[in-house]
Amino acid sequence: MQNITAVCVYPAQARTEVEKGNRDVFALCCALQGLFGVPELNCPEGFQEAQDKALQESEQLVQKACSTPPGPETVMIFDQLSDGLCRVADLADFVKIAHPDFAFREAAEEACRNIGTVVEKLNTDVELCQSLRRLLADEIVVRSLDPETRRVAELFMFDFEISGIHLDEEKRKKAVNLNVRILDLCNEFLTGTHLPNKIDKHVLPEHIRYNFTAEGNYLQVAGLHADCPDDLVREAAYKIFLYPNAEQLSRLEELLASRNSLAQLVGYDTFSHRALQGTMARNPGIRHVWKDILRNSMHCVKYNIDPGLYCPFFSLGACMEGLNSLFSQLLGISLYAEQTQRGEVWSEDVRKLAVVHETEGLLGYIYCDFFQRPDKPHQDCHFTVRGGRLRENGEYQLPVVVLMLSLPHSTRGAPTLLSPGMMENLFHEMGHAMHSMLGRTRYQHVTGTRCPTDFAEVPSILMEYFANDYRVVNQFARHYKTGQPLPKNMVSRLCESKKVCAAADMQLQVFYAVLDQIYHGKHPLRKSTTEILKETQEKVYGLPYVPNTAWQLRFSHLVGYGAKYYSYLMSRAVASMVWKQCFAQDPFDRAMGERYRREMLAHGGGKEPMLMVQGMLQKSPSVEDFVDALVSDLDQDFETFITDS
Repeated sequence: MQNITAVCVYPAQARTEVEKGNRDVFALCCALQGLFGVPELNCPEGFQEAQDKALQESEQLVQKACSTPPGPETVMIFDQLSDGLCRVADLADFVKIAHPDFAFREAAEEACRNIGTVVEKLNTDVELCQSLRRLLADEIVVRSLDPETRRVAELFMFDFEISGIHLDEEKRKKAVNLNVRILDLCNEFLTGTHLPNKIDKHVLPEHIRYNFTAEGNYLQVAGLHADCPDDLVREAAYKIFLYPNAEQLSRLEELLASRNSLAQLVGYDTFSHRALQGTMARNPGIRHVWKDILRNSMHCVKYNIDPGLYCPFFSLGACMEGLNSLFSQLLGISLYAEQTQRGEVWSEDVRKLAVVHETEGLLGYIYCDFFQRPDKPHQDCHFTVRGGRLRENGEYQLPVVVLMLSLPHSTRGAPTLLSPGMMENLFHEMGHAMHSMLGRTRYQHVTGTRCPTDFAEVPSILMEYFANDYRVVNQFARHYKTGQPLPKNMVSRLCESKKVCAAADMQLQVFYAVLDQIYHGKHPLRKSTTEILKETQEKVYGLPYVPNTAWQLRFSHLVGYGAKYYSYLMSRAVASMVWKQCFAQDPFDRAMGERYRREMLAHGGGKEPMLMVQGMLQKSPSVEDFVDALVSDLDQDFETFITDS
């Protein structure tokens, strides 16, 4: 069993906060030991019980919402309704892809589908909508609401509107059916993106076969092996893993067509127009501005490093200590490993971290599912399992999240060692986790990362800047055998390679974003998804399409980020501005850390994203500022503290 952080004992003050603030979780864990401490989930059948309980409570809350006079209580009831359904659906959403037991995965998927169907029906419930409409139509009541409550009420109304509440009964039913079909297609497509491809082992040269999992006379290729230094392995993995699958292609085509039908049914020109409502971008046309400017701003030269030279300096324990140190200096937060109860976690190598503030005490929990295992998706993700909110009894419901990575296990001779890319991904996902912990909103509907997608990636991408700063890396990068710090020349070479390769990566991100917008633009599509991929890749990315591949069938972000993949570019621009203006001079500046928490993290989705950006930067950035921020990161003459420290 591997420790992911050496810190494992609570200080006395933190112990007190645990005992005060989370008695419910401890009681549940000790008594019944279900997944995440949820009593019902000690067996797959428990999902049915949890689902039935949530649906019964939701019926009571719907009746209560419809009979309550307009006022703040209406918003609170809506949020209770959202929380009760999300606590089952969000947890199941993680379990259905990550649990090693097929019975658990199957039960979780069924719960997701059933809860999702109910949510879509509620989003077209006229009587429920009227209760909220009465509130928002009463000017006196609206003026009495605090800004967060008013925004949450408006967001709930927005959900009704984009779901087709304005349609007649027959069309509302059609919208519900389309949404349910889209949920099913998303689940099927997402599963297909992770499935390995098999090939007869004799097709590959013998000396590279050991890189892939053997299954009789076949080899399983479950990913792109992008970190492998052997060109032949990467080429083989690319061509085999991305080989087209007819069923997956059919799913994608139906998913895109169904999304377009839904968007047009509820009154939008395209799914992209519907998806961008309420975001920082708002208009699909922004892709053309960025595409044209960025294509003319990027040139890339080859600058190779061997990731294997860096791995000994990035043991998982050292990286976790680095994060702990950074959070402590910047935000007054420490991470403490906590013992889990039997049945609380789904794999014995999952670790549970308590997030504790130096004066505020326990903020929430992070479950770290960091290691590779059979049937686990090769994808780095953050999952909200339970959102934070102020309960009716005045206690705060602590947030619970999962960070899922695909790190190698330790060996007899060495701990888990991370490549530079893995280390950066760890920092990225921890950025999401801190957003979830510190977005301590009154309402679950806007807690933590429950905010517009193009803002949700800002905290995670900002953490990448910390991961690439010499002063931060120097605090924790030590050779696991000798304790030697990472030599300055190696750091300089690593960071220069990242800066040079950032141009190619930026082009890749523009390519993904443009492709996503085309797929979710005007329908019917003028060509097949593969032909569009080939054409867009050669026009935007500059590298030739490889025949007999269909990368779009592995593009899992089309599920959660459909028509919103541009969010990574928008968020990177904001993160770049925040880094340069607020942290480049001193990445450990506590005053800036507190400002960052106060202006950007604390609100979750309870405040307009651009207002949060303005509060942090103390100015309102223009589209040109966003583009300049991206391009300046690629400027080879741009001096950073990375290389000259």
